[in-house]
Amino acid sequence: MNLISPAFADGEPIPRKFTRLGDNLCPALKWYGAPAGTKSFVLMIEDPDAPRGTFYHLGIYNIPPDWEGLPESVDTRPGEGRPRFAKNDFGNVQYDGPQPPPGHGLHHYHFRLAALEVPALSIPAAAGVEAMWREARKVAIAEAELVGTYEVKSEE
Repeated sequence: MNLISPAFADGEPIPRKFTRLGDNLCPALKWYGAPAGTKSFVLMIEDPDAPRGTFYHLGIYNIPPDWEGLPESVDTRPGEGRPRFAKNDFGNVQYDGPQPPPGHGLHHYHFRLAALEVPALSIPAAAGVEAMWREARKVAIAEAELVGTYEVKSEE
């Protein structure tokens, strides 16, 4: 299974408009090669370079199996007929892009997609992204990863 974005290539910088310092848009994502038997997807974004340990920016679960990606969007909040969102480490139930501390160096943002053998995870949004991912991995049949980078120089 593969995960890509038209906004940035694997290992390359994430454009500013996808950060909390820009427009905080969620970048478009596309995936392909999901295995037979996929009944749903989950997606999470984490920054393992955060000063206090891994920081979670997004958790989406119960993504329908016929979806092949997510569009670029400012509206990543939950709604009727949409996948569910877990609470991120900013305390929001939505996408919040990179915002590393100035001068902290290059941060790596891991976009992780898992194909699941179940149609839905039964977890409360308040459980958080880390708990969502832990539950998803118990029923995952495939995973894909895309890494983007972002850095805020001291003088910005």
